[in-house]
Amino acid sequence: MKNVNIIKKNHEFQKIIGNKRYLKGKAFILYTSKNNIDNFKYGISVGKKLGNAIVRNKIKRQIRGMIKIILSEIIVKNIGLVIIARNELLKRSFEENLNELKKLIALVK
Repeated sequence: MKNVNIIKKNHEFQKIIGNKRYLKGKAFILYTSKNNIDNFKYGISVGKKLGNAIVRNKIKRQIRGMIKIILSEIIVKNIGLVIIARNELLKRSFEENLNELKKLIALVK
């Protein structure tokens, strides 16, 4: 089953980042943009400075899990998000990162 809520194309990332609306946390940077369509779209970016491919893929899996939990609790529509992971993400627990991401997404509304 395809997940239509994921941003994969470079031009989609650039469009959202180009709006220059962002929120910073200790573990994440969120770039936001309003969508014309009636659904929530997100993209995840993890730089090579955070580790090798195994570590980066683990971080992406954790962030996708966080998004799944957050979407079951909060109804978010008409928003495009680009989530950029920072070094602090590796030093903190999943629950701490989840709480921070929830707070940042709540501020986007």
